[in-house]
Amino acid sequence: MSKPTGSKSKRAQSVEGQLRRARVLVLHGPNLNLLGRREPEIYGSATLADIHASMEGRARAQGVQIESFQSNSEGELIDRVQSAATEGIEFIIINPGAYSHTSIAIPDALRGVAIPYIEVHISNIHAREPFRHHSHFSASAVGVVCGLGIQGYELALDAALARIDPI
Repeated sequence: MSKPTGSKSKRAQSVEGQLRRARVLVLHGPNLNLLGRREPEIYGSATLADIHASMEGRARAQGVQIESFQSNSEGELIDRVQSAATEGIEFIIINPGAYSHTSIAIPDALRGVAIPYIEVHISNIHAREPFRHHSHFSASAVGVVCGLGIQGYELALDAALARIDPI
């Protein structure tokens, strides 16, 4: 039996998928490199590697490539956001950590590249110290997830996957 005209073989589809896949960037701000040992009563015992592995499996199942980047430096986070615009990143998930409450420059960079993003916080910032109640990121985010532990990253990824074309 012959194949219908215009259909692609599985090999051709696989090669094409490797050439161009939708990409999601996950950014982690200051001190998140200490997850798993930093204040486990607030942040739990999962590490960044655990979070990335969970998200990577979910994304791959949808044909999406996920990349993670962590920095304690505001300038490095800004540089990574700006690079994302020329790399074909279609969505950003960001846990800005303490920069949520202090940085104007990172949200400016996010607005400047016009890549949609979701803000994630492991803890409920509204139930913590008063200075943590305001985030400079929230107003231009597609959504905000806070207080749900590392499950917040998975929920943000599900929302991002629903908004992008996995190609």
